[in-house]
Amino acid sequence: MAFELPDLPYAYDALQPYMSKETLEFHHDKHHNAYVETGNKLLAGSGLEGKSLEEVVIGSYGKNQALFNNAGQHFNHIHFWKWMKPNGGGAIPGSLEAKIKEDLGGVEKFKEDFIEAGKGQFGSGWAWLALKNGKLEVMKTPNGENPLVHGATPLLGVDVWEHSYYIDYRNRRPDYLKAFIENLVNWEYVEELYSKAK
Repeated sequence: MAFELPDLPYAYDALQPYMSKETLEFHHDKHHNAYVETGNKLLAGSGLEGKSLEEVVIGSYGKNQALFNNAGQHFNHIHFWKWMKPNGGGAIPGSLEAKIKEDLGGVEKFKEDFIEAGKGQFGSGWAWLALKNGKLEVMKTPNGENPLVHGATPLLGVDVWEHSYYIDYRNRRPDYLKAFIENLVNWEYVEELYSKAK
């Protein structure tokens, strides 16, 4: 199954002032599209043709680094666009909020730990809220790696590659992370993934 670039689920200017039209044009149309195009070339002859994207990500991990990098980033970005919405942030749906309180010490503690994971990821990578063995965890991964390859299900991820925030925030990664968690997150989509995963 060939990789395809999905349309953004909102207009390019819909996430302003927290993420600019210019950032989304570069990030979606250039960076994500490059992962799709390169991934399709690398998929040919890999033995993983016809597999689901998740199977390609897991199957290429530790075996075909170039394919993994592009498939992983394609997977991450498909969800990244859906993890944001105009007028995002705000209240977390009840069942997910209860689970965050139970496993992560409360909503504010979770937000602090999620921001710290993003700040603490040296170089490029991602910070995550994931479900592993029935429990929520905050994780961070380098480059295009994600919780799938660590036996966990990603529920929320934030991209801390510089192309995700440099146009809008320059080197102020903490400000970008705070804006993401407080003003951009689409908690309904996170809750939908949580409901499927549990």
